[in-house]
Parts: sequence; structure tokens; C-alpha cells
Amino acid sequence: MNALRARRFSREQQPEAGFTLIELLVVMIIIGVLAAIAIPIFLLQRAKAHDAGVKADVSNLGKEIATYFVEGQGPITLTQSPGQVDIADAAGTTTFARLTVGSTLPSTGASSGLDQPQGWCVALTDPRGDRKTFKYSALNGLQPGGCP
Repeated sequence: MNALRARRFSREQQPEAGFTLIELLVVMIIIGVLAAIAIPIFLLQRAKAHDAGVKADVSNLGKEIATYFVEGQGPITLTQSPGQVDIADAAGTTTFARLTVGSTLPSTGASSGLDQPQGWCVALTDPRGDRKTFKYSALNGLQPGGCP
């Protein structure tokens, strides 16, 4: 009888396995607060990444145009095809600058002065970026905004 009583007593003293509802709610609230902090930061970093891609693309395009004025003849024209911007001169010579995913010529202010070796400007945009549009000019290099 004594052994039965000792066994029953030890079962009653053992805590039950598992979590209480309060413990689960506290953990869920902590996870929610952390997600509320992390998600906006993550989205901002994605926008900055798109801006970095546009900066790289417009710098590459600007350097191609600068090279073109050293070697090419006459004014140039820009046309966009999937994944690249084609650069052509009056003599029919064409080259291109590759674009990353998302970079496009903006609807306004895409280029200006493409007939002037020292006064040209080109711009690219990515609508998913933070600043969205960047330009590269012969006089000022890389800057935010579109061409005048």
C-alpha cells in the first residue's frame, strides 16, 4: 500500500508537459513585433537594390555614349529593346548597353543633347526603386533625376 501511495504522490507532483495558452500568446506577440520591424526594413533594402541597379546601368550607358563620341560620327539616337539600350549614329554604326532587370528609359527626360559631345545627358528609371530615376551627363556624371 505504501508503494502505491508513493507512486500516486509522485505523479501528482510532476508538471504536465506542454505550453499554456498564455505562453503561446506571448510568443506569438513577440514574433509579430519582430515581423513588424523586419518587413519594412527588408522592403526598403529591396528599393535600394533597385536604385543601385539603375545607377550601374545608367553609368554603363553614359560611358558607352562617351566612348561613342570619341569614336563615332554625328549625333546619336537611343532605342530600347528587351534588356538593352541601342546606341546608333548617323553613319549607321550601332552598339548597345545592357540593362539589369527593371531598368528602362523614362517616359520623359530620357536624354538630351545627344548631338553635343560635351552637353549630352541620359537617364534611366526603375519604378520599384526608392529614388527611381538617375541620369549620367558629360558635365556632371551620375546624379539623381531625369535629363533637362
